Amino acid sequence: MWPVLWTVVRTYAPYVTFPVAFVVGAVGYHLEWFIRGKDPQPVEEEKSISERREDRKLDELLGKDHTQVVSLKDKLEFTPKAVLNRNRPEKN
Repeated sequence: MWPVLWTVVRTYAPYVTFPVAFVVGAVGYHLEWFIRGKDPQPVEEEKSISERREDRKLDELLGKDHTQVVSLKDKLEFTPKAVLNRNRPEKN
């Protein structure tokens, strides 16, 4: 009799487990809200990291004078040497 019962349970397992899982989930959900009590006051959402970064960048841009920029000649002095010339001796 047991083998027949296990075969039936195995065959109809999805039809049996879904309602059981649904009832257990619903009871657990309502029990959790009963234990917690009233809904807490909604908390203001904190800004994400990317939003805070954008705000910080905008604040930095507001304080700068955009007409004063570094010339390209000054920038070229700090460029690294070419990769192929690194092992060659410096010419004086």
